[in-house]
Amino acid sequence: MSQPLSATLLDAEALDRLRELDPTGKGRLLERVLRAFHSSASRLAQQLGEARTNGDMQGIRHVVHTLKSSSASIGALALARLCAEIETSIRAEAFATLPERLDAMDRELAAVLQVVTPMLSPPDTPT
Repeated sequence: MSQPLSATLLDAEALDRLRELDPTGKGRLLERVLRAFHSSASRLAQQLGEARTNGDMQGIRHVVHTLKSSSASIGALALARLCAEIETSIRAEAFATLPERLDAMDRELAAVLQVVTPMLSPPDTPT
């Protein structure tokens, strides 16, 4: 039997660590962290697209550096690893495989966002 998509994209131990910080769930810490990731990642994806279009290596490096830590915090370890590899490649000015790595990162980010989105409840609305 195969694992659900969320289990393959998000590390359960990382999610459990977040849950342990808010054992009753009343603070909705996990949801708030996931919502912050979702919002930030969506904005960063747009910035990454602009940096790629403009050939802005420092812009790309900034995006992957920022995304690397936020991805790790929610347990998106494959995404964090891809970001780290891209960051290292840019630092070393090793650009030969950069387009393929960025494409792989884009696919992984889209998959992570697809898993995170249903984990978010609608934002509180005034009644």
